Amino acid sequence: MSGSAVQPAWLEWRGQRLAFDAGAAHSLALELDFDGRAPRWFGAPPPSSTALHAAGFSGRVSGGASCNASTVSLTPHCDGTHTEAVGHLTREPQNARDVVPTGFLTALLLSVTPEPAAAGDESTRPAPRATDLLITRRSLAAAWPPALPFAPAALIIRTLPNSDRKRSQDYTRQPAAFLSLPAAAYLVERGIEHLVLDVPSADRADDEGRLAAHRVFFGLDPGESALAAARRPRCTITELAFVPDALLDGAWLLQLQIPALAGDALPSRPLLYRLQGP
Repeated sequence: MSGSAVQPAWLEWRGQRLAFDAGAAHSLALELDFDGRAPRWFGAPPPSSTALHAAGFSGRVSGGASCNASTVSLTPHCDGTHTEAVGHLTREPQNARDVVPTGFLTALLLSVTPEPAAAGDESTRPAPRATDLLITRRSLAAAWPPALPFAPAALIIRTLPNSDRKRSQDYTRQPAAFLSLPAAAYLVERGIEHLVLDVPSADRADDEGRLAAHRVFFGLDPGESALAAARRPRCTITELAFVPDALLDGAWLLQLQIPALAGDALPSRPLLYRLQGP
């Protein structure tokens, strides 16, 4: 939680006044400190930060320079919390910065336990392995509350069991859960436009390049790569977030913070604000 002073705030949403404390934001972003503890995913090299060396300048005050200056290298899709748009899948470029909303989003936080694919009948493309762990439509529907103060535009999924190990997990050695196709379709049916996951991807890493759950969520047919063909081009998926245990399931406000960089995926800082009673 950032800040200590209470900052009462409210916003109007479809005729409703939603009150919250603007000074009590909960970050869902994994800290990226370039110390080797970042999650590993898809064989990407670890992120790095090196001292800038130019014209006799060393880039480190500890080495005699007048100031610190670093050159940073990272792969947003693989190095910590990031938000992506449908441009992740299309020939034409689409910058995530042009899609991510600048304001607050009505959001629902749900905790679900991924299910072994062999234990159910929900599909993926390609077909799941028996040992795959799936975030299923069944688990999402069971966790969805019967009443909410709004229809959420965003959904945050916390997979159980939750653990601080997610902050530095090597997903190459410990494959992560991912969405079944019925689960992705359920999110579309529910009107979810912005999805936040605490796993590396909505799809399995080695899925033959199909990205089937991504495609369902973005409304892009299998094999299609034209940006204009996407039926949900303003949606986003945030991956590799971390949801602390202290944050309770239910209604929240979400703000997606990203840098002003080009790219189909960008490092991001999702912030949650707990709604206050009337």
